[in-house]
Amino acid sequence: MADCVFCGIVSGSVPAFLVASDPAGLAFLDIRPVFKGHVLVIPRPHVVQLTDLPAPDLPAYFGFVQRIAAAVPLAMDAKGTFVAMNNIVSQSVPHLHTHVVPRTKGDGLRGFFWPRRKYDSDDEATAVAETIGKEYLRLSVAEGGRRE
Repeated sequence: MADCVFCGIVSGSVPAFLVASDPAGLAFLDIRPVFKGHVLVIPRPHVVQLTDLPAPDLPAYFGFVQRIAAAVPLAMDAKGTFVAMNNIVSQSVPHLHTHVVPRTKGDGLRGFFWPRRKYDSDDEATAVAETIGKEYLRLSVAEGGRRE
């Protein structure tokens, strides 16, 4: 879709701090992260919400989300992740996306209040994206799976 920023990221016409690429989608840093290392995972085709994603695409997409959710805490020295998705309401970009947010006990995140932060610089964001991407690749190789 021509006016969708996430479709622009898929096509390469919109820059992003890319974490990982998979046939099922892309993973990149949220530019307004809840915590540093907050990743968005999107499917490659333009679909607005989860109910629009074709059923045959669900296993590959959620397998990709699962692998990113495994990589984020390892890369960010976190204890776990918060994985969430909005459908229409509170969906800032009308393209399906799954949030993978690093979590640590006592991090201050309560309920659905999402205070946003910024990276100190593009260099910091690039380093975080590369660190998570390396963990994703390491985990993928360990699983014996094929990844881009």
